Amino acid sequence: MKKILFCIKEYAYLAEKILAHGDYEKGELAISYFTDGERYQRILSPVENRDVVVIGGTVNDEATLELFDLASSLVSYGANSLSLVIPYYGYSTMERAVLPGEIVTAKTRARLLSAIPRSAKGNRIYLFDLHSEGTQYYFEHEVYPVHVYCKPIIIEAARQYGGENFVMASTDAGRAKWVESLANDMGVPAAFILKRRLSGDHTEVTAINADVDGKTVIIYDDMIRSGGSIIGAAQTYKDAGAKDIYVITTHGLFVNNGIEKLKASGLIKKLICTDSHVNACNIQDDFVEVRSIAALVCEAIR
Repeated sequence: MKKILFCIKEYAYLAEKILAHGDYEKGELAISYFTDGERYQRILSPVENRDVVVIGGTVNDEATLELFDLASSLVSYGANSLSLVIPYYGYSTMERAVLPGEIVTAKTRARLLSAIPRSAKGNRIYLFDLHSEGTQYYFEHEVYPVHVYCKPIIIEAARQYGGENFVMASTDAGRAKWVESLANDMGVPAAFILKRRLSGDHTEVTAINADVDGKTVIIYDDMIRSGGSIIGAAQTYKDAGAKDIYVITTHGLFVNNGIEKLKASGLIKKLICTDSHVNACNIQDDFVEVRSIAALVCEAIR
């Protein structure tokens, strides 16, 4: 029997792509809202003894609770197994406390999702290009977290736009290990920027660890919010003699007119992202190319 696939409303677009790509049955839901804003949900498809997949990123608090309510109820109604696919894990940058009293929201969200009742064959949670690899270990009880790397999509895009002679680059030393891994897989040099903190949010560039003069530079970062760090890095590589600069990101949030800022900088030739975040769905700009993670999702949960 086919696995049955459900989704929260924000991820209906990705669920449709996964249904078209893989061999799944579409799970039907009835969703409406009361006048006070409370959400009504009803599972219309029988799920008893079925292997169930739920697509739902934690893009905001409402989406997180919708995902929790739906997944918990699917188990309560007899799901044989539960595969929870979270293309974008919200609060991923809040994975540790820096100042006393800070709430580590990446951990509290993991604890919430760990409280989903266990299905007969157990629960798996699929997470994609986490900001911090340690986040997957915040999940508790009998939840089995799976960190899925989007390397195939990143490498394909990098080779398409980088040609034979390019440098894979990061915004700073913090992402250097991941970018170095990508560069090694492709057999190209890796570059990162060394910075020195002056005060508060003010830093200065002290060095670039690789020669980028006259070369195509492809900057990778796991997520882009407003684009400030990317613009700063692109300017640094351009000042060091980079020829063409492309940017690849897994999670494109693009808040506060992020795309417009990146485009207006005049530093970046093309921006490539995946459809892991709902904000990337409706982009209508030739400057941005959106590639789907649907095939990667199907492969991971096969």
